[in-house]
Amino acid sequence: MYTITHNAKLTKLCAITHSQRCSMSLLKDFSLSSLTAGFVAVLVGYTSSAVIIFQAAAAAGASQAEVTSWFFALGIGMGLSTLGLSLYYKTPILTAWSTPGAALLVTSLPGLSMAEAIGAFIFCGALITLAGITGWFERLMKFLPQELATAMLAGVLLQFGLAAFHSAETHLILVISMFALYLLGKRFFPRYAILMVLFGSVALVYLMGELQLDRLSFELATPIMTLPSFSLTALIGVGIPLFIVTMASQNMPGIAVIKASGYLPPLSPIITWTGITTLLLAPLGAFALNLAAITAAICMSEEAHPDKQRRYTAAVAASIFYILSGLLAASVATLMFAFPQALVLTLAGLALLSTIGNSLSVALANPDGREAALITFLATASGMTLFGIGSAFWGLLAGVLAWHLMRKPSIK
Repeated sequence: MYTITHNAKLTKLCAITHSQRCSMSLLKDFSLSSLTAGFVAVLVGYTSSAVIIFQAAAAAGASQAEVTSWFFALGIGMGLSTLGLSLYYKTPILTAWSTPGAALLVTSLPGLSMAEAIGAFIFCGALITLAGITGWFERLMKFLPQELATAMLAGVLLQFGLAAFHSAETHLILVISMFALYLLGKRFFPRYAILMVLFGSVALVYLMGELQLDRLSFELATPIMTLPSFSLTALIGVGIPLFIVTMASQNMPGIAVIKASGYLPPLSPIITWTGITTLLLAPLGAFALNLAAITAAICMSEEAHPDKQRRYTAAVAASIFYILSGLLAASVATLMFAFPQALVLTLAGLALLSTIGNSLSVALANPDGREAALITFLATASGMTLFGIGSAFWGLLAGVLAWHLMRKPSIK
């Protein structure tokens, strides 16, 4: 009896000690730059595509309360999945809503009831979960050459780099000031360059009177559960295309970002958990959760943390902002859209500069596969959409074909 009690106490003590060590390790690994990267990632994610979520919800006939519920479910889902996966694997694993999926919903949901839409979301979550459990998607990605993965990443991110300078046409003083702050920060405080740009740009737009905070108010969101209705029309016309678009246009680039950044977590369990999270939160409006690409690249860059092993803290920071955005879903849109678009685009472009450069360097380093990598980069950067699937998939497909057809066979 004493032995059992003693062992139980010892086990409990070990568990508490392990928890304390994990907490101490997390606090030690955290930095101001990782906190900034997490905030920038969430800011870019929301401001770049939140309006599409509004349109998708409106296409399903959602009320204002239901729209709020969608953002609540998506924010909580992204936050909890990002937090759990990043802490468990000690890797910056960021999840996101499916932006191409939301665009697909804008055109495919009209005519369907909210219950049928929710049924299609649950079906999509089940298919994502199945893809993760069976491992077929991870096996497919193992055949992806590193050069093509980094070329696709560079192509996906190129538009953000270009937009940073294109914004100078409408906000010349703001963009020049942000660029100057970035150069000075990289010269004297490289670890905090993006933080300097963020604070400096916010202060500047406030002084210029372009920070629209007059209608900002904070209130907790109230989730609304909708019982699903499974109609064959919705499952085939919405559920399956949503799954295909999410896997091809979101999870594939997301995995490419992870590989290109030099991280090697097991991919199938991660895909499985995004599917399970979608399944659980779909009745509240979470239509599809997946691996992030662009925002993940922000958290995996050198600006997030100079130590690659500690960059997971940037994703942890992002998860906290995700959860807050979910809890305050009724107010977060007002806050996110208070910033001028030029500020967000320039901030994202500057935060991704090093990632774009490193990706191109790796993609074009091998002379044998350089042309295939260049084809992948250009096709992805084109932004074309065919059959509802984005350019990342088609760029990768074109690159793989070129890789196998143009490379000379090795002589043994």
